[in-house]
Amino acid sequence: MLGLELIVVLGIAVLLCGMAAHRFGVPAPVFLLVSGVLLGFVPTLRTVELPPVVVLLLFLPALLYWESLTTSLREIRSNLSLIALVSIGLVIITAGAVATVAHTLGMDWKPAWVLGAAVAPTDAAAVASLARALPSRVMTILRTESLINDGTALVIYRLAVAITVGQQVLNPVRVSWLFLLAYAGGAAAGLVTAWLSVRVRRLLDDPLLENVVSILTPFTAFLLAELAHASGVLAVVVCGLALSQIAPRVIRADTRVQSFAFWSLSTFALNAALFVLVGLQLQTAARDLTSMHLAHAVSAVGIMSAVVIGVRFAWLFAARHLGRLIGQQPREMHARGQVVAAVAGFRGAVSLAAALAVPERLASGAPFPDRDKIVFVTAGVIVVTLGLQGLALPYVVRWARLPTDTAVEAERHLAETVATEEALADMGKIAAERGVDPRVVDRMRTEYEKHLGVLRTHGDEADPNPGRRAETDFRALRLGLLDHKRKTAVRLRDEQRIDDTALRQIQAQLDAEEVRLSRRDLPD
Repeated sequence: MLGLELIVVLGIAVLLCGMAAHRFGVPAPVFLLVSGVLLGFVPTLRTVELPPVVVLLLFLPALLYWESLTTSLREIRSNLSLIALVSIGLVIITAGAVATVAHTLGMDWKPAWVLGAAVAPTDAAAVASLARALPSRVMTILRTESLINDGTALVIYRLAVAITVGQQVLNPVRVSWLFLLAYAGGAAAGLVTAWLSVRVRRLLDDPLLENVVSILTPFTAFLLAELAHASGVLAVVVCGLALSQIAPRVIRADTRVQSFAFWSLSTFALNAALFVLVGLQLQTAARDLTSMHLAHAVSAVGIMSAVVIGVRFAWLFAARHLGRLIGQQPREMHARGQVVAAVAGFRGAVSLAAALAVPERLASGAPFPDRDKIVFVTAGVIVVTLGLQGLALPYVVRWARLPTDTAVEAERHLAETVATEEALADMGKIAAERGVDPRVVDRMRTEYEKHLGVLRTHGDEADPNPGRRAETDFRALRLGLLDHKRKTAVRLRDEQRIDDTALRQIQAQLDAEEVRLSRRDLPD
């Protein structure tokens, strides 16, 4: 029965925390994390555990897939050197710094590296939830970093665990091979999965079946990579990025609308539930701490958090100069932008899952050294980065006064204008091919010309405001008419002049038009 109780409790927590976040202007993950900690005091929930395999094999592929599908590949290409520096170089440096400090505090080198690998990567779910207000280019760098650095950290983590357990011997050639296999194998698995996904989709003519393929895609990519001992994380990311370029040409509109609705809701629910489950797990980590006094463990959390945050600040400012040396300096990454990016280095569920996945015993049968410390310190670092940095980020963003990013809006306006102009120019040809009545063509041409006039006025540099007002008025009138038509259809159903089936079909048409006009919840 606990499973059903947990689902209901998680749902209520997500709902209440989301409402509180909107009410008080505090990032929702902070409320979710705190709610998880408080729920840990409920006797029936004290035994709830966050299985690492669930995070790494269920939550992670789904979340990474949606994030990679909605990330700009063009921005990744233009900022590739900086992304590589933070998603590979920063992870290695952070893991090494944490391991060194942990060893200085008395931990053996091998488990110290396990701890370093666990807390090194930023969390994609946390970055996506907490850093949405940032300019799109900064956000792209942060999202891509959090998508890729999990793969780097997990390679270090698995190697450190294997060496500690006694299954591996540290060898530079072996380490280099593991990194090459992780990245090359992961990228290959992602590309193969994307190709298979497209091939299967071409055989289907049903939105439901096509979206079953969409659901299977990230897990297939992850599985193929893991079978080859490559990076499942990188496989999912590469697959998502590849499909983001191919999908607009092969996926139909009805499938795309259904897919966007499914993934936006499911990833939101998975994200939010993860934060609550992490909070629940914090109390378990504290209860299981037996090899170290709680006060000393808390001080270790403070020290490790300072190391993680300090290294990130230092590396990002160093990366700024390294970017100049290799001839690539992102436009947004001035000094204040570096501070914002440094503060946005949140840790999350992947770090905790890695810590919890540490085996309890070595190959010899002896207990894994300092396992309880690794779990507790990792959980503590997550609390510090999510709680303190999450709360501080809005204030840091206001302090930074980053330039307003209007590039997406300008490019969307360009696309709408050019698309409307070319559609208007080819309307006669399209109508002839489809055998459309000339009277319908005339009415459609008039509507397109009016809409094009609004778009051109919108882009008038001399006085853009009248165009904005005209476009707003145009949408407002259309939305009002749609609402009136919907009420009429409902009234006809209430009068039993039409059936519920007819009402649903009419509503589907009106809803699709309303969503298009209102432009709510557009994908990034």
